[in-house]
Amino acid sequence: MTRNRRGFTIIELVVVVVLGSLILGATLQVLLTNQRIYTGLNSRVRGSQSMRAALAVLSSELREISPPEGDLVMMDVDQLRIRAMRQLAVICHDTVRGETNFRALQFGDPIAAGDSVVVFADNNSLRSWDDEWILTRVTSVAATTCYGAAGQRLTFASATPFTNDSVSSGAEVRAFTHVAYRLVQEGSEWFLGQSVSGGAWQPVVGPLRSSRGLEFRYLDESESVTTIATEVAMIDVTVRTGGDVVGSTGQLIADSVTVRIHTRN
Repeated sequence: MTRNRRGFTIIELVVVVVLGSLILGATLQVLLTNQRIYTGLNSRVRGSQSMRAALAVLSSELREISPPEGDLVMMDVDQLRIRAMRQLAVICHDTVRGETNFRALQFGDPIAAGDSVVVFADNNSLRSWDDEWILTRVTSVAATTCYGAAGQRLTFASATPFTNDSVSSGAEVRAFTHVAYRLVQEGSEWFLGQSVSGGAWQPVVGPLRSSRGLEFRYLDESESVTTIATEVAMIDVTVRTGGDVVGSTGQLIADSVTVRIHTRN
């Protein structure tokens, strides 16, 4: 007995191949679209995190500075250098004018010999116009007691800054260092960079956009742009992200945010 074993015709095979190709093409297109969406969302999240972190660093630094007292050392549209406070101590005895040895209670990291500091002179406690932050330098540090606790005796370089000002118990002593911020390149990417005391630039937060990824705008009390450091009352900080990642709409993914930071005046 002979069985009929007729196979597929060429037309049927062509139809199957065409339909399979269409299905595979549609599936591949869905996968590519999903991958593009995921890459775009991941790039947006990464950029948003970079911007928030950069603004958090700069906000914490700039809110502490007092431009009228010389804390804004250098100002430019794409970089700045500030006098950043790093250590704090409190004077624990009334001093006389011209004194150079102060007993102080330290908070956090101790002040060390060679540190530049500012000492608050209240002078007449009934008025504020004669208050002053005295700039000086610590030449030596020794152990002592302060308010019944372990403290340090700070010896300053010269008595001259204290000749006309008196320092009362409870006055602040703040040690500072110069810190600069601008964009720096690490590999093929750009980051918010930091330089401490004129040292090497180190990437802190990023990546950011290589062109105009970080910008500063300096305003006085009337919110007008100023180029005079001692008149600065507010600083607008703009941070931008962006790269070669293409979103689902076919455009490069980029974002920016501007924050106004009020300085300590």
